Amino acid sequence: MFLTQITTSLILFFTGICGVLINRGHVLTILMCIELMLLGINLLYIVFSTYLDDLLGQIISLFILTVAASEVAIGLAILILFFTVRFNIKVH
Repeated sequence: MFLTQITTSLILFFTGICGVLINRGHVLTILMCIELMLLGINLLYIVFSTYLDDLLGQIISLFILTVAASEVAIGLAILILFFTVRFNIKVH
């Protein structure tokens, strides 16, 4: 059970990295891939926190979730401004 959760978090993280590296043209896809990376890290913190019976990993995970929520809000605001200026969301 422990190994499958670690594998799942690593798959999420590396899927996010591959998505950022492959889809460099679309801002929305890059933001979603960064969110996948953060979710993979959160899952890893929670798994190790549960395994070690320590609450610190879950607290750090909550801080990462708040940072991710603010990153989404700021990222979408930048995306809207980018679209109003250039009328497309491609980074090229």
